Amino acid sequence: MPTPETGSTSRETASATPAELGAPRAGSAEPAHPRAPWRLLLARVAAMCIVELQKMRHDRTELYTRAIQPALWLLIFGETFSRIKAIPTGKVPYLDYLAPGILAQSALFIAIFYGIQIIWERDAGVLAKLLVTPTPRAALVTGKAFAAGVRSLAQAVAILVLSALLGVALTVNPLRWLGVVVVVMLGTAFFSCLSMTIAGLAMSRDRLMGIGQAITMPLFFGSNALYPVDLMPGWLQAISHINPLSYEVDALRNLLIGTPGHLLLDLGVLVVAAIAGIAAASALLGRLVR
Repeated sequence: MPTPETGSTSRETASATPAELGAPRAGSAEPAHPRAPWRLLLARVAAMCIVELQKMRHDRTELYTRAIQPALWLLIFGETFSRIKAIPTGKVPYLDYLAPGILAQSALFIAIFYGIQIIWERDAGVLAKLLVTPTPRAALVTGKAFAAGVRSLAQAVAILVLSALLGVALTVNPLRWLGVVVVVMLGTAFFSCLSMTIAGLAMSRDRLMGIGQAITMPLFFGSNALYPVDLMPGWLQAISHINPLSYEVDALRNLLIGTPGHLLLDLGVLVVAAIAGIAAASALLGRLVR
């Protein structure tokens, strides 16, 4: 049986308001702790990346067809020039020297036309809907850029398997393979952002295709993918030194076949290039829907 004191306490508790008890009022909910901005950004980048990868899962034809050209470079160009020894590469067999360059080339060819997808999304009305969501434009661009990187990795597996079958002495160090993943992702992120930036300037698929085709081969031949920089004329060496593809190839050679390189410099250049590419593409993304 409650004592007078406990009964009094019970009556006071029963008559107390929710605010006096520290409980939330009826019809109201405790405010949720907001996510940290960087966590929110990462979550949205991951969501955009997953959306892009789902498209690839439903149609793998593009991956198979795009793998044909790098395979031909290895099988025909690589084998032929290995036999005639036309390009001096020191103690490294030419096919070994070429394989990382072809890997970087395949990533470039996937990324440089990635802006076509942005224009298609604009024409379908998808881009306008994405831009009115709270998702930052940088998150949209970053998600698409790294989705392009995963596409490149899927193709890179086929190229590396073919390289191993042709006798290329690839590393077996798992840390180096992890470095290869990072380098390919960063390189593809930059070139896909370059393509999205061009899309924001060109505004049409035909113009983007023309510009992409015009810059792809200069980027490729103006790098160290096929031959050492020392063999180039002076003006081409200058282009190679400002070409991000050269730093990607240099890092891949160092990681895959152990040639001397400047890995920290290569990674630094690729990181800065990717950040600059994301910033440029984000700034021009809204221009597509005006």
